[in-house]
Amino acid sequence: MLVIRLVVRTAIVLIGNAVGLIVASLLLDGFTIDVTGFIISLVIFTVAVALMTPFLASAMRRNQANSAALGGVALISTFVALLITDLLSDGLSISGIGTWIAGTVIVWLGALIAVFVLPYLGLKKYLEENRA
Repeated sequence: MLVIRLVVRTAIVLIGNAVGLIVASLLLDGFTIDVTGFIISLVIFTVAVALMTPFLASAMRRNQANSAALGGVALISTFVALLITDLLSDGLSISGIGTWIAGTVIVWLGALIAVFVLPYLGLKKYLEENRA
């Protein structure tokens, strides 16, 4: 059951990140995704966010950051993950400071909405039924 939960949560995060990246590319001129490199970009981005979030949260707690700063960890992680993905992948290209800022917010918001909405579209019920 634990493995199924991990797979479902990973799928939710991947879908959320994919939606965020696609929406950002549709709304922002300087945010482009190459169709052939999208999957690689998505995986690089998702892994980078997964690694950066706990690292940044831990560093901020060590430095006794206030709760507002801790709340910004997800946005900072998204920005750093976009930067890493842009550098390592040919599938994602971001140009312009405004695009970087707007892209970070859009991708973060897409992932956030997916994490809260997707479990209620049948996944939560599925997991509860299979728990018994």
